[in-house]
Amino acid sequence: MAGTQDGDYREMDLNNGVIWSDRKHHMWFPISFTKYSIKDGRLYISEGCISSREDECMLYRIMDLTVTRSLGQKLFGTGTIHLNTKDRSTPVIHLVNIKNPIEVKRMLSRLIEEEREKLNIAGKEMIGSMGYTETMEYDRDISPKGGGGHHHF
Repeated sequence: MAGTQDGDYREMDLNNGVIWSDRKHHMWFPISFTKYSIKDGRLYISEGCISSREDECMLYRIMDLTVTRSLGQKLFGTGTIHLNTKDRSTPVIHLVNIKNPIEVKRMLSRLIEEEREKLNIAGKEMIGSMGYTETMEYDRDISPKGGGGHHHF
């Protein structure tokens, strides 16, 4: 069942609360064992047939989204969304060869903001989380004022 909410295209599966789902496409055919879905404030990535793996990332942990589309992807109506996250196990997620990538990116952006608002998480709280502070602790050749030296932050 497809629905529209606030100008957002969303595919909804009433049986299990899936907001969006797709598979990795080959040309325009979704014949792959890599599946993507959004449900319960999380992005799920399931890969494999005989041996399988499922990753999960909470939407509010996604910091940056980028869409890339090669000429072949443009011809077949697909693209890849690259997600930079604050998740230790999956710091970078690639939603490869999905259909309507620009619309999906816009929907993801809205869902991420909705999750942050629902959980009262401000953007500035995420900047100081995990990745940023770890970089500051280990990069001792750069001072905050641009000079060299060994400073402890």
